[in-house]
Amino acid sequence: MKEPKKKSKFLDNQKLKDLFYMMKKIRLVEERIALEYPKNEIRCPTHLSIGQEGVPAALSIVLNNADYAVSTHRGHAHYLSKGGNLNKMIAEIYGKKSGCSGGKGGSMHLIDKDVGFMGTSAIVGNSIPVGVGLGLALKLNKTKNVSCIFLGDGAIEEGSFYESLNFAVLKELPVIFICENNLYSVYSPLSVRQPKNRNIMDLANSIGAHTYYADGNDVINSYTCLDSIISKIKSEDICPWFIEFETYRWREHCGYQFDNDLGYRSVEEYEKWKKRDPITLFENNLKEYFADFDLSQLDQITDKVTSEIDVAFEKAKKDTYPEKTEAFKNIYSNEI
Repeated sequence: MKEPKKKSKFLDNQKLKDLFYMMKKIRLVEERIALEYPKNEIRCPTHLSIGQEGVPAALSIVLNNADYAVSTHRGHAHYLSKGGNLNKMIAEIYGKKSGCSGGKGGSMHLIDKDVGFMGTSAIVGNSIPVGVGLGLALKLNKTKNVSCIFLGDGAIEEGSFYESLNFAVLKELPVIFICENNLYSVYSPLSVRQPKNRNIMDLANSIGAHTYYADGNDVINSYTCLDSIISKIKSEDICPWFIEFETYRWREHCGYQFDNDLGYRSVEEYEKWKKRDPITLFENNLKEYFADFDLSQLDQITDKVTSEIDVAFEKAKKDTYPEKTEAFKNIYSNEI
């Protein structure tokens, strides 16, 4: 029998269960969305992150409610991992009044300030300066917390990324830029979007950020990385950080289907990454390195998650839609 990996020595049974719970929750919620979407009861665009559960699950056990997080159009996993209310998220996707944005935002506009999840945005790169602003607030208030900014590799090509990272470095803000590099921006690979031989992590490092590269499909590796870096920020004020996690989405850019027939990526590539399923890799690690972990708990956790999801969808379908007048509330604009 092999000894536990040195990098995993701080993962007790409860943390292992929490990691599995969150990965399974993210996966099963999105698979249920994919199942329900063709019924035409969900009328908003939706971007699934099936295959990318490792990083948000790892983050879920290293942050607290006083830490902040902002995300992108592909934000279901990040909302849930930060502790966002599942019932309110599903209600929002259905456009119901009980949704986290009152039914007006849909899948791409999720927020739960009670747990420090400060919102997602449909505009690529739009939430990055918001996350930096939250980091500035943390520093001014002298709190030992962090602001986490989820972004994809496509956001690296937006001006807001450079300006925000530069400002965060200049002011030494307690911010982590968490780049989930899934190789594509919609249907375009990095090779047609960025100069040849450019390395995203090195680019961030050249601006002055502390950087790290990690396997985002290995949840234990992701946890070890994030736990160490967040500790450096909170206890040593070593910041900001840019972490590039390699990962891969299984389904289409926007929607519930698979799109390997479109030709922008090969079936062989998809199958290669699917063999690196974050949940399967984690289960294999449990069997190989954690001899005292009771594997029967995994089925119990799966049953618990399934029950929670059933309740959320049943409730969302029964909830009422907002009144038409609600469309004109909480709207901010400058008068001419």
